[in-house]
Amino acid sequence: MLLVDSHCHIDGEKFDADRDAVVQRALDAGVGIMLNVATGDPNSDDLRRGVAVAENYGSVYAAVGVHPHDAKLYDDAAEAQITELIGSSEKVIAWGEIGLDFHYDHSPRDVQADVFRRQIRAARKADVPIIVHSRSANDETVQILSEECQGDDFRGGIMHCFGGTLEMVQAVVPLGFLISFAGNVTFSNADNLREVAEIMQLNKMLVETDCPFLTPEPFRGTRNEPSYVYHTAKFLSEYCDVEIESFANQTTQNFLDFFNMEIADGVPKRRVN
Repeated sequence: MLLVDSHCHIDGEKFDADRDAVVQRALDAGVGIMLNVATGDPNSDDLRRGVAVAENYGSVYAAVGVHPHDAKLYDDAAEAQITELIGSSEKVIAWGEIGLDFHYDHSPRDVQADVFRRQIRAARKADVPIIVHSRSANDETVQILSEECQGDDFRGGIMHCFGGTLEMVQAVVPLGFLISFAGNVTFSNADNLREVAEIMQLNKMLVETDCPFLTPEPFRGTRNEPSYVYHTAKFLSEYCDVEIESFANQTTQNFLDFFNMEIADGVPKRRVN
């Protein structure tokens, strides 16, 4: 059984002391692929650090982008840096996480929306998928995606740490999006997320940790890490009445197909077209 953590942040300082052990625990738990999503100040070395972590481990890939919290820091130089990282490292496979966060509003909402659109357009030029963050902004996110993600040159996207509605799923999946569920789907107050997962097609789903955040039950209250994605997958498989092996195999295949990857000699690699 092979699992994928489709969204983690193991380049952060909370993993500096034991990063090697964290990756090894993930592999031991059957998590053969981790997508490390680099965030932070785009005018610093934050994004490069995230890519360097991916390049240090065969099982880790990276996404780079400017989070909506930091949208106020996005400029032409940041866009050029992200484009350069995507073009120079085979380990960078997506642009993100990008989107809207109207819960915290760390950047003005109009700036978030403008930068979201700019990054979608830049990702299309770079020919990579996008990783989308959306919190307390369902309608606005759907509107922007519907306007910006039409056409054959859009490589698709992942709605990370999904917290939306079935209507949102129905709007974005036809645009080429997968829906990724994090550990919060195991929380007692997440009936709405579980109801969406139960109705969804399994071939459109992914699982993630978003570590070090959103640790799933039964480890809630501790630092999250990629090995714990197993517990989210097991919880969802039981809720959706699917064998864990089938659930793991399908969500893993969804990730591999989405990113045009394969497992060769036990290591995830980009397919050669």
